[in-house]
Amino acid sequence: MAGVRDGQGQLVFGLDIGTRSIVGTVGYLNGGKFHVLAQRSKEHETRSMLDGQIHDINRVGETISQVKRQLEEDVNRTLTEVCIAAAGRVLRTVTTHVEETFEAEREVTGEDIYALSTEGVEKAYEEFQKSNDTEMKFYCVGYTPMRYYMNGYQIGNLEGHKAKVIGVDLIATFLPDDVVDGLYKSVEQAGLHVANLTLEPIAAIQVAIPEKFRMLNMALVDVGAGTSDISITREGTITAYGMIPVAGDSLTEILVQHCLVDFETAEYIKRNIGVREKIEYQDIMGLTQTISGSEAMEILKPAVEQMTHMVADCIRELNGDKPVSAVFVVGGGGTVPTYTERLAEELGILKERVAIRGQEVMQNIVFEMEDARKDSLMVTPIGICLSYYEQSNNFIFVEFNGERLKLYDNGRLSVADAAMQMAFPNEDLFPKRGKPLTYTVNGRAKMVRGTQGEAAVIRVNGDVSDMYAQIHSGDSITVTPSTAGEPAGQELGKLPELAEQLHIYVNGNRIDLPKTAEVNGRIENEFYPIADGDNILVRNYYTVQEVAAILDVALGGHIEVNDTPAKEDTRVYENFTVSFRLDGAGISYADLPDAEEGDVIKRKPEPQEGAASAPEGEGTGESADAPARGEGDPGPGEPEPREPGEPSGDAAEAVPPGPGEETPEGERKEEAAGAAPERLRTIGPLSVVVNGEPVVLNGKAAYVFVDVFDHISFDLSASAGRNIVTNLNGRPAEYMEELHPGDVIDIYWK
Repeated sequence: MAGVRDGQGQLVFGLDIGTRSIVGTVGYLNGGKFHVLAQRSKEHETRSMLDGQIHDINRVGETISQVKRQLEEDVNRTLTEVCIAAAGRVLRTVTTHVEETFEAEREVTGEDIYALSTEGVEKAYEEFQKSNDTEMKFYCVGYTPMRYYMNGYQIGNLEGHKAKVIGVDLIATFLPDDVVDGLYKSVEQAGLHVANLTLEPIAAIQVAIPEKFRMLNMALVDVGAGTSDISITREGTITAYGMIPVAGDSLTEILVQHCLVDFETAEYIKRNIGVREKIEYQDIMGLTQTISGSEAMEILKPAVEQMTHMVADCIRELNGDKPVSAVFVVGGGGTVPTYTERLAEELGILKERVAIRGQEVMQNIVFEMEDARKDSLMVTPIGICLSYYEQSNNFIFVEFNGERLKLYDNGRLSVADAAMQMAFPNEDLFPKRGKPLTYTVNGRAKMVRGTQGEAAVIRVNGDVSDMYAQIHSGDSITVTPSTAGEPAGQELGKLPELAEQLHIYVNGNRIDLPKTAEVNGRIENEFYPIADGDNILVRNYYTVQEVAAILDVALGGHIEVNDTPAKEDTRVYENFTVSFRLDGAGISYADLPDAEEGDVIKRKPEPQEGAASAPEGEGTGESADAPARGEGDPGPGEPEPREPGEPSGDAAEAVPPGPGEETPEGERKEEAAGAAPERLRTIGPLSVVVNGEPVVLNGKAAYVFVDVFDHISFDLSASAGRNIVTNLNGRPAEYMEELHPGDVIDIYWK
């Protein structure tokens, strides 16, 4: 059994599953010689194989079982593993070169060489797939290192040498999946597991052309029943493989038609050509017939010429359009008389240089049983056994989500390899994000990613695992696809562009306002959920009307922005000043923090219908112990009686003196709404520097920063979406900040 040692060594069971017969060999390698312990063969009872391909898996499996049982009796051992070789009508080869660089120069081991060859096979497969123009799935069924390299120089054997860079020229062969799959299923039906798979010409050359002969430009032709397998050697290595679907069975079929016999009888006639002068047989009518060997050979002559012509053409193609120096022929089909002579003629070489190889090439083969078969038919079965020691080229079967899967075993197979072979969607292996949200803010594209989903759940033989877990033959793999996360969401108010506030001054008090944004041309609140494709414009201003609405200020009086008369739609930007002046009845002063009378005007709150009346003395402006007002006295909140035409309340106090009138000294009243504060009294001039130019301020008792705008030419309405920069002596200025002689002021748009 392959892979099992006993006192003799490691037993190997090789099986040549041919078109006409199945040949089994059991032996072991010891001291450079292969010892054959047992060999058995059995012909197919029906034509269950054609041209090297299995057509009836059950019948072939039964024939394998019979050969296996006979060998088990011979060696007194249960055989569970087997080495096989593949043939077929469609064979592809790829030659490639790979290198491996170590971190530092070190001794090359056998494992390094194996890993290098495996990498070469994988690269050859990738290259082959690029040129595979068929719908068939191919598998690598054999490979041969042609040349090894050490630090860029060619070398015969890398093992044991010190090197930093190793390389190999490698030839890999590929056959369709149906050819390989049929072999595996037939073997499994016989209760066997494939320990190694190789190609028939690779196996044959192991025996027929020893390494010492491979320096010569030679060809090996293995003429079986269904295929003729060809390999080429040159400069000490195997350089090419080929295969044609014409061999011994094509000759047998001609005899079937000519002699009117069944296939078995025709095969009997063919094998006795050149052995017997007269061959006696029964035709399908039951009549006894006789044919001479020369007559039968004459019937087959055109077919032999055609077959050798095809083989010669294949040899030339594989050898660079030129003949080889010599040809070795193995296999039963090549024993037909005149075959070697015709092949020599087709190649244009001496007939002595085309010869059948059998026992003479088996000097390193020791047969440890009596009546051993040592002819050319045994070359390939023994070569199959020897290939086990040369390379481990095997396929394994695993179950992936309930489906049977075959994988080329490179010794490093993982769950990821199985998933790739099954074409399992890559996106179902890794966590998927929810749908992203895309939008624009001030013309710049923005994207918010969805949340991350759950990764795929991977189990190997029921145990939780991961993508990189090693797998082996018979493993059961289940992969539950990954899930997608939640789609992205974003509230308008959470945008970083809206995090900062807008600072303005209303009647001398600083007010902080949240920035606002238009979404697709419409103002939305901070809780608006942004939709995919929204176009967002963050506003850096408020209109006067919007400021008034926020502060609940009644519009209708005199409005100024930066001491300039303004309208409801006038825009108010960062650090702008807004002044609301009292106008009309029903307006009171606002209670803003640190506000003074005259800062901000707000509408009086309307009494709510059904509201409870305030307790006596509360909210009326009167104390609880105030004397009762007399009849006709104004009640709380009622205007004082006045003569017709006399202004009422504060308005009366706000009337400025008429021409020629003076306000008596010391009788200055409290500042009323609309009245100029004391700081606005006329006094001497003040010199400052504005934007590099001297400016003289005059007409007031004291000057604040905003007074500068009355003395310079600066259009406050020309912002065009820009912010105004106002600096005093190199720092940001406060609009109501007092100015002093020589102050340096900078004002510009940014």
